[in-house]
Amino acid sequence: MFQRITKKTVIEYTYIILGTAVAGFAVAGFITPAKIASGGVNGIGTICYYTFGWDPGVVMMACSVPLFLFGMKIFGPLYGAKSLVGSLLFSLWVSVFGQLTGYDGFLVYTDKVDVLLSAIFGGALLGGGIGTVMRSGANTGGTDIVAQIINKYTPLPLGTALFLVDGLVIAAGAVVFGFERALFAIITLYISGQTINFVVMSLGTKYAKTAYIVSKKHDAIGKRIIGELHHGATLLSGVGVYTGRSRTMLMAVVHNRQINALERIVHEEDPDAFMFVNETYQVQGQGFANVKVKPVSDDD
Repeated sequence: MFQRITKKTVIEYTYIILGTAVAGFAVAGFITPAKIASGGVNGIGTICYYTFGWDPGVVMMACSVPLFLFGMKIFGPLYGAKSLVGSLLFSLWVSVFGQLTGYDGFLVYTDKVDVLLSAIFGGALLGGGIGTVMRSGANTGGTDIVAQIINKYTPLPLGTALFLVDGLVIAAGAVVFGFERALFAIITLYISGQTINFVVMSLGTKYAKTAYIVSKKHDAIGKRIIGELHHGATLLSGVGVYTGRSRTMLMAVVHNRQINALERIVHEEDPDAFMFVNETYQVQGQGFANVKVKPVSDDD
């Protein structure tokens, strides 16, 4: 048992170290040199670097640590040691690669093509790195925490809250670097988001997943889904064809980024549980998009 936990922990922290290194390389080698403020604390770091001369990694760390502590106070154990390590390492790698390259990047930036290439490849590398970190069950903190707090205390879905927070950073970047750079930032933000989804799921980029879980410990799993993932769940009754016995199935709909956390919860509560996951489209209701009511016309 101890060896299994130790091996799992080593793998998870390896994901965090490699993922933050790739993300840090993307910020220091492509995004910051191109003056792209693509949201998040890395966008704030880029703005501060060209405005005040402050090291982006140091700025990111100065923003991430207080946000992490604030999030831990509100969400409790949801923000564990791994997420703090992810936040700190991301900032550290940005500073390390930034000092090695002088934040000059690998392109000459003599025309807009260089900026576009930085937006594309920087976004892909950033998303790949963050997605790798998220596969470990951790995150890189930053403005994601602000979005989760907004989601908790307002009717806004998490995706909308995150869009608004990143939008404010991009708008600030537009003021500092110009409207054209803001458009490049949107490209970077989109590509990084799509890459995160692909890496986390290793399949497509659908909006959410529906998980069906058959377990004798469905009550414990359901409580952790509510407490840690902030989503509800539904108990479904059924009968096993082979045994003829009554069985209880737990159904839960979660965001793509939460599916690995859900798998961890199920495994920790019941290693013998049976679970399968489906792609889910057009998710509406609490925690997702608001329910849309289509007006009924006289012809309907």
